[in-house]
Amino acid sequence: MNYAIVGIGSNIDAETNIKNMLTNLKQRVNVIKVSPLLKTKPIGIENQPDFTNGAVKIETGLNRENLIKLLKSIENEMGRDRSQSKFGPRCIDLDLVVWNGEIVDQDYYTRDFLRDSVKNVL
Repeated sequence: MNYAIVGIGSNIDAETNIKNMLTNLKQRVNVIKVSPLLKTKPIGIENQPDFTNGAVKIETGLNRENLIKLLKSIENEMGRDRSQSKFGPRCIDLDLVVWNGEIVDQDYYTRDFLRDSVKNVL
């Protein structure tokens, strides 16, 4: 089995979208722990609602590539609009941050809220 920590973000109906994403994710992988959710200011494009961020620790039989595909599939199913700026509003954003104990997303080092959320689920 593989263990991963996924960063979570939303600033469009965040509570509902994060709840729905977790329900969806639990049907596909073993969710071990979810961090408390944090409100954060937008990065890049400031004229948008604040984000709700957190992290979820999971166990999965999927390899890394297929887990990333699953995360993108969940984003798409939930209506993620990829035509918008990388820093624009989004209903859900899922990023693989830690894979089997290795940090694989460099944002971990520059975003305190992400680092704090990851540490909370270790």
